Amino acid sequence: MKFGICLMMVTLALPGFSVFAQDNSEMPPPASQADNTEPLLTPRLPLEELRVFAEAFDRIRQAYVEEIDDQKLLESAIKGLLSQLDPHSAFLDESSFSDLQETTTGNYGGLGIEIGTENGLIKVISPMDETPASRAGILPGDLIIQIDGKAVKSMDVGDAVDQMRGEPGSSVYLMIMRDGESAPLEKTLVREVIKVASTRQRMLEAGYGYVRIAQFQADTGAEVGKAIDELQQDDTIKGLVLDLRNNPGGVLQAAVQVSDLFLESGLIVYTKGRIENSAMQFTASSGDVLANIPIVVLVNEGSASASEIVAGALQDHKRAIILGTTTFGKGSVQTVLPLTNKKAIKLTTALYFTPKGRSIQAEGIVPDIWVERSTVTKIKTNAFRVKEKNLPGHLQQPDAEEANPDNGDTTNRELASSDFQLNEALVLLKGINILAK
Repeated sequence: MKFGICLMMVTLALPGFSVFAQDNSEMPPPASQADNTEPLLTPRLPLEELRVFAEAFDRIRQAYVEEIDDQKLLESAIKGLLSQLDPHSAFLDESSFSDLQETTTGNYGGLGIEIGTENGLIKVISPMDETPASRAGILPGDLIIQIDGKAVKSMDVGDAVDQMRGEPGSSVYLMIMRDGESAPLEKTLVREVIKVASTRQRMLEAGYGYVRIAQFQADTGAEVGKAIDELQQDDTIKGLVLDLRNNPGGVLQAAVQVSDLFLESGLIVYTKGRIENSAMQFTASSGDVLANIPIVVLVNEGSASASEIVAGALQDHKRAIILGTTTFGKGSVQTVLPLTNKKAIKLTTALYFTPKGRSIQAEGIVPDIWVERSTVTKIKTNAFRVKEKNLPGHLQQPDAEEANPDNGDTTNRELASSDFQLNEALVLLKGINILAK
């Protein structure tokens, strides 16, 4: 296992409200604290607009039909400033910051659903594995239109998260609009303490391993390395499927470490922004844990943020074949900027780029091989069709043992029916190995 990278403590935000990026490095000092030899920056405060803001604030607090607390009104103004920038910038009060800590450690209460906004509605980015949301059949792209009977039109994402979180064992009612469905879907989910398992692995069949990353947490890089070690102890690996479907992202360092496991050298990802410490780049250290064994990475529209970093790096270096559907397209980095000891703003400060300089913001990673989520139905064969062996008096093979009935590969049929995309990834790996021989 290799992790020869010196990393600054920066995390990459998940889409939606519940996970944020954090940059613990120091911000550039304000102009008043700069070196005295440098000229002070000219103030750029729009004084006339600030006067209008102060006037509007005073009119609202005096004339609104109900009395409003000044603190609440000011916080609403800050929220309004940030909400007009992009879907991932937000105001963090004490409760929101606590949510951030819970989610990045992978242990919190709720439904296990990652959400964002679209045209004033709450959109599902990804349900997390083995959570109430995934078991209820909620899918990426679903639009939540009601929570416990309350319409969510123009509801703040943070408020929607608060509505869906609650005591474990309590229930929440969701009304959902789904593309292709003529009527809304109604689902009642029971809240649980969400303990997101970052990584799990198994052998699909002899020689072909499978590693699933549900979310990029602080220890995910080490967990993936350990998972591969365990697979290699069980069997000689001839191919690996890395499943990033419905992975909403997470910690930037974890995405870099996972990419580095499979790369010998070169750039993994870099970021660019306006502030000086927003420009970073991460490169791979020597050593490929799979020694160039073929890899297929599975992605879909629920693969976002850190997932797209891994897919983009492995695609640009031609280390893996990306299979599935186009990813979510979250290519921005958020930084938590403290305002007080208990309050902060989460602000988009940079965009990230793949090794070849691609920004996937709002575009996503386009797979090398397009395979949609599908249901496979076996076509019935003609029961009256005969083969050579059915003909009377046919010749036997020399020294042939009694053959097994021609029932095909039951395991492959079951995988094709239950997970068509995964089956196609396995078929692709087998094809690569057949040609390699």
